[in-house]
Amino acid sequence: MNQISIHPIDLFTPAITPSYAGMLGEAAAVCLEENCHPPGVVLDLVGDSNETLLITWRELGEEHVSSYSDLEEATEYGAYGIALVAVRELKGKTAISRSAKGGGFDWWVGDSEDPQTLPFQGKVRLEVSGILRGRPGQLQARLRQKKKQTDLSDSLGPAIIAIVQFSEPLAHIEAK
Repeated sequence: MNQISIHPIDLFTPAITPSYAGMLGEAAAVCLEENCHPPGVVLDLVGDSNETLLITWRELGEEHVSSYSDLEEATEYGAYGIALVAVRELKGKTAISRSAKGGGFDWWVGDSEDPQTLPFQGKVRLEVSGILRGRPGQLQARLRQKKKQTDLSDSLGPAIIAIVQFSEPLAHIEAK
């Protein structure tokens, strides 16, 4: 089982600034602690494969709780952090660029930026969704919704759907 620290988080990519990556990791840690998970929790990776990651983080302070008191926003950003780590671990893909709104997906991910290839050639769309506290059937419903959402940009190539549920905790990672 691989161990991943999310606070601080290292996404191993020049496409994300250290401060933005830090925010993603802090948001994920806040969401996990909001669900009473201590540092060192096991995250189940399901979908295309079944693996686990040991997720660790530094102790959070009151400034973290107050900075991320909008839990809906914290869930969105925390899910990005967990999904980008999970996709790197499972698929060997790292963040290339954040997608603009309206395209039906959140990130471009790929193996690396090769100056000899055309922009985004061989890259994969990544659509991410976070669930702070899951209910029965919610993950599968969200998965169907996100698959349909990415239909808008299917002409751009393959996609990966990542649903992160902090209450379990788990990440459902599935290629479309």
